[in-house]
Amino acid sequence: MGMTKDNDKMVSEIPIKILLVDDNDNNLLSMEVALEKEGYVFFKAASGREALRILLKEDDFSLILLDVKMPIMDGYETAELIYERDKLKDIPIIFITAHEYEEASMFKGYQAGAVDYVRKPFTPEILRLKVAVFAELFKKNRLLKQQEEKLQIINNDLMLLNLDLEQRVLERTIELENLNHQLKSLNLSKDKFLSVLSHDLRNPFTALLIASDKLNDDPESLNPAQIKQLSNIIHRTSNKLLNQLNDVIEWAKKQSKKANFNPEKIRLDMGIEESLELLKPNAAQKGIKLQNKTPGNIFVKADALMLRSIIQNLVTNAIKYTPQGGSVIINAKWDERMVCVFVEDSGVGMTHEIQQKLFSEGNSPSLSGTNNEIGSGLGLLLVNDFVAQHGGSIDVESAVGKGTTFKFTIPGS
Repeated sequence: MGMTKDNDKMVSEIPIKILLVDDNDNNLLSMEVALEKEGYVFFKAASGREALRILLKEDDFSLILLDVKMPIMDGYETAELIYERDKLKDIPIIFITAHEYEEASMFKGYQAGAVDYVRKPFTPEILRLKVAVFAELFKKNRLLKQQEEKLQIINNDLMLLNLDLEQRVLERTIELENLNHQLKSLNLSKDKFLSVLSHDLRNPFTALLIASDKLNDDPESLNPAQIKQLSNIIHRTSNKLLNQLNDVIEWAKKQSKKANFNPEKIRLDMGIEESLELLKPNAAQKGIKLQNKTPGNIFVKADALMLRSIIQNLVTNAIKYTPQGGSVIINAKWDERMVCVFVEDSGVGMTHEIQQKLFSEGNSPSLSGTNNEIGSGLGLLLVNDFVAQHGGSIDVESAVGKGTTFKFTIPGS
């Protein structure tokens, strides 16, 4: 118990230095104001060259928030020059951009070394959340390094100790190994947290952007009923998004305290309906009929957040690859002690070759799509991982031009 308190104190005392880079003073001030309550130490640069000068003089930066579009030297060039130096190559960079996340631009950014993007104008809560993740990771990695250094010192001392101290040394070694295991578990929880955050929150933001773009582009052409409809979408989606974000954060906290998931008894049709709520605006944009036909008498034993992530990932891709006016149907039935859940779409389908590669880690295509539409597959790998943690399995049936059905099993209750 005392060891845990000491570790918490050590983590809290580690300073977090953040370099803010933007040629616009107002943008620098906005970022600083959004983050100042967290107790971070800020360094500000108005150009890529100034940022490089600061990095050469100062050490131990935890994070760089770097504007993409700057005169003389843009953000991509600055990032490449930063990572040419060995002592700087481990500093994570979040690009700040006012542009759409086009695939080519994102690839260029990640190739330059970016770990994430934040779009202007940014939402302070989202910026704080993303920065907090990397700040926490920096602290944990620093603490892990300190503990590894202490472990090395202890190992050197062991060579000089008398055999009478063997039991004492064994107890201390076990204590340090347990601490090392805890820190690695926290790092794994961070990776899953970022994956969930990336996949579960992207689509609600898309719905918000579509509705807000319509309001901004030509508000004079909209009648009061249309304006009210769009504002309702923004209001409802924002509230749902905030609730889901809070759920993700609470889930991440639980994951950091124990390395397993947290199953509970869930009425499946209601759990699925809640998962679909944020996806309804996306389906409505394409005139897609979203139907939840799950019987009301089926209960499952599942981690609520994982179940929602599974449903939202599968349905999101079904919507994406279903033509205008199509349908997506979710249904379920008992299969002995397991419950089999079906996500069926009337979309473009996929070839047999793509189906064969779907569940190959590191070589996984998109959840749906034709031969020429193979993506990173990170969403499906996350779904596969979550289903496996429940002791279930996932499979797919599809035919080009006829649609796709994903089916997965989870324990019944």
